[in-house]
Amino acid sequence: MLPEGFLRNMRALLGGEYDAFLASFDRPLCTGLRRNPLKPDFSGDLRRFALTPVPWCPTGWYYSPDARPGLSPWHAAGVYYLQEPSAMAPAELLDVQPGERVLDLCAAPGGKSTQLAGKLQGCGILVSNEIHPKRAQILSGNMERLGVANALVLNEHPRRLQTRFAGWFDKILVDAPCSGEGMFRKEAAAAEDWTEDTNAACANRQAEILASAAEMLRPGGRLVYSTCTFSPLENEGVVSAFLHAHPDFYAAETDAPFFSPGRPDWIRDPAPGLEHTFRLWPHRLRGEGHYAAVLQKRGEAERSVLPAEPGVRRMPELAEFCRQTGAALPEGTLLLFGSVAYLAPPGTPELKGLRVLRAGLELGELRKNRFAPAHAYALWLRAGTSRICFPEEDPALRRYLAGDVLPSELRGWTLVCTDGCSLGWAKGDGATLKNHYPKALRRPF
Repeated sequence: MLPEGFLRNMRALLGGEYDAFLASFDRPLCTGLRRNPLKPDFSGDLRRFALTPVPWCPTGWYYSPDARPGLSPWHAAGVYYLQEPSAMAPAELLDVQPGERVLDLCAAPGGKSTQLAGKLQGCGILVSNEIHPKRAQILSGNMERLGVANALVLNEHPRRLQTRFAGWFDKILVDAPCSGEGMFRKEAAAAEDWTEDTNAACANRQAEILASAAEMLRPGGRLVYSTCTFSPLENEGVVSAFLHAHPDFYAAETDAPFFSPGRPDWIRDPAPGLEHTFRLWPHRLRGEGHYAAVLQKRGEAERSVLPAEPGVRRMPELAEFCRQTGAALPEGTLLLFGSVAYLAPPGTPELKGLRVLRAGLELGELRKNRFAPAHAYALWLRAGTSRICFPEEDPALRRYLAGDVLPSELRGWTLVCTDGCSLGWAKGDGATLKNHYPKALRRPF
């Protein structure tokens, strides 16, 4: 049941298009997945999911709702991320390149962060932040599943980051918390929570977040602001107020022919360039409602310099583990949090004083002169490691994912893989492989 106030607002805005817009709520939901470029060794065939391309995302695909790709072991291996197709647009508009410093300021549950990580291709630094602790944990888990090594996952307020990272980032995504009107078709709770005051309350919060983001972007950098709402107050209104208050930014003219232009005529005192922002309408494309603005910071300057995280020099237990298994390590700075080892991406700034959930790639735990590898490390690793592989349909693979031991003559730590992609660890004694798949993830597939 759609809120009457929402319908009244949309009728006034859309006029002759209102009936087509309303009819879109009766269409089946669009289901999408995004192929993970950090898993290039995948040898399976995704065509059984009846895929068709998402026009605005080179790695995005619509799939048949009957296909249920979330139940496949490929999903557990991070081969793809299930994502609503319109939600793939903001990360594409940010135009991230390998080697850049990128901030996803409101990052949970992780769809856009994992998309940005794929564009970095392991080079550069991604900082993924989420202010809500439980949602930050979900974000961290998704970054782990997709094998992202060069990302920091933080649980901070944007204002704290603003003072810490002034002028440090090349690209910033602000997928702002909003009234969720674009998700009413998909999430009944969003419609139930909506009131006449929701849009104004969200706009105030969005303005604060956007102002913090602006301070963290270097001159010459790019910022994308996005929402999943139709509200002019939260979309063109927030961007217009931001541009008036920040003359060092402008709305960049960007080629995105699949989307509709923003509507400066729907707000008072519109800033120049709002027609270059984008609206994604569910009655005009295959996807839910979204808004996005590409905001360019004027000038050109080097990124600010911050003290680097010193890390530790060496871990003999880790070195011995890598020698025995053939496991590789990405470039980075070794860190130790208690007994847990991480490898932070090169150039990671000092982390002291920040709430850090994931400091790059979790490698494992030091235990009495031995090393126990982490699940995250398994999901990052590729060829060259001691491994045992199963095709997706093999019953042995499903037993592993449910927590069972497997018969094998292998000894020592072994990667369990499916169709070219790692799933997790097992440890062999010459007769069986003891299961080290995390208990919290075990389930029948």
